[in-house]
Amino acid sequence: MDFVGSHIISVDQFDREAADRVFAVADRMRPYANRQRITRVLQGAILSNMFFEPSTRTRVSFGSAFNLLGGEVRETSEVKASSLTKGESLYDTARVLSGYSDIIVMRHPESGSVAEFAEASRVPVINGGDGPNEHPSQALLDLYTMRTEMAAQARTLDGMTIALVGDLRYGRAVHSLCKLLCLYDQVKLHLIAPPELSIPEEIEKKLVADGHQVETFIDMAKGISDVDIIYVTRTQEERFPSPEDADRYKGLFRLNQTIYTQNCAPNTVIMHPLPRDSREQAQELDDDLNQNPNLAIFRQTDNGMLVRMALFALVLDVVDEVDNHAQPVTWFTSKRLPDSPPQ
Repeated sequence: MDFVGSHIISVDQFDREAADRVFAVADRMRPYANRQRITRVLQGAILSNMFFEPSTRTRVSFGSAFNLLGGEVRETSEVKASSLTKGESLYDTARVLSGYSDIIVMRHPESGSVAEFAEASRVPVINGGDGPNEHPSQALLDLYTMRTEMAAQARTLDGMTIALVGDLRYGRAVHSLCKLLCLYDQVKLHLIAPPELSIPEEIEKKLVADGHQVETFIDMAKGISDVDIIYVTRTQEERFPSPEDADRYKGLFRLNQTIYTQNCAPNTVIMHPLPRDSREQAQELDDDLNQNPNLAIFRQTDNGMLVRMALFALVLDVVDEVDNHAQPVTWFTSKRLPDSPPQ
């Protein structure tokens, strides 16, 4: 894959070599993300962060990643703050904003909308999530986290066993992650979901066709036994016809420390793309897991910065220039002591 000047719209663009290239560059971004060094390699460059659907982690981490490389960020955080409410087309919006920007990150509630926007853009576009379709940067940071967590156990991604739990029908992060997992060898997947929220048939077929072992479960306790990683997802209530429909599934699969201790090996990694729904009726991951050293959800969010910095560096072709624009940090920051997986 040639990253330079390219749109990042789908994980279908990636082969294993391309994914490994992102991860290698992400490793090189760690001193800057941890505030051990500063770089101004993108000084003068402008990112337009266009988020037409609610977001915290993705929007802020993309903006912070660009800032950490020395660039400037301009944001549109809701549809009503844009000219789309006046009837402007995605084509016109893309033509205009790409004239103001050097790169654009876009999130939109409709599948395929980011690809449509990118066709008219004069600068690279990165998909920050398009409805229930895809979320490529989330999948990359999830896979990077799995790689890091397994490396701490002297393991690799090949041959690992992963339990995917929750809303597998509407969870775009899960869809993109499964496609990336197809790049690796002999991965075993336990799909844990009610039948109504099972993973799309075409994704399950692709996993099987690529030689992976797939088992489906309704009983979470059985599904999370003998796995290396548990990846829990939130009920995507915004994708349901009504709040009442979504409420039927909230709290259906709750993982707490007792369930974890009874059913999982001591080093089983716990992941979640976040936000986790901490309301009493939901509680996908109970708060009593917060002190579990294998809870990797905040290492995931930290890794999101690394991966998004890597994507910017690759697409804007500054990977080999980052260190040439480096200087020391002059203020105190506890980020010099980053969180690490248990050894």
